[in-house]
Amino acid sequence: MTEGFSGGCLCGGVRFHSAAAPQMAGHCHCIDCRKSSGTGHCTHLIIPENAFTIEGEVRFYTRPANSGNLISRGFCPTCGAAIYSRNAAMPGMVFPRASALDDPEIVHPQMVVFASRAPTWDVIDPSLPRFAEMPDGVPPKVEAGRPTE
Repeated sequence: MTEGFSGGCLCGGVRFHSAAAPQMAGHCHCIDCRKSSGTGHCTHLIIPENAFTIEGEVRFYTRPANSGNLISRGFCPTCGAAIYSRNAAMPGMVFPRASALDDPEIVHPQMVVFASRAPTWDVIDPSLPRFAEMPDGVPPKVEAGRPTE
């Protein structure tokens, strides 16, 4: 993954920049990610919030995840494009959506979570580590592209 990246929404009203490289990237098939993405999964990056800057208005929809942790999903109020999210269990981190990146090729997903909820038509690289649900220690520690226990 590259050091620093930018992205934005469909209409251009929201722009963001990260001064840091993603610490991790992964695919999620949970129902909330599926419904908020309009497809079979979301792909998220994980970065420190202090490296993230945003321009423009972002509105948030907040609801509890299966764990009970509050997840706030930010989107452009004009075009509806998903931009990033926050997880109350991980203060100081933000989760930009790969779909909002200017250069989606910087993303190299390292895992699939909630794989048990994946629709059969949404096929993701079978060589990636897969977790039926969310593994303990969210996100799991990753070394050399593979989760560790």
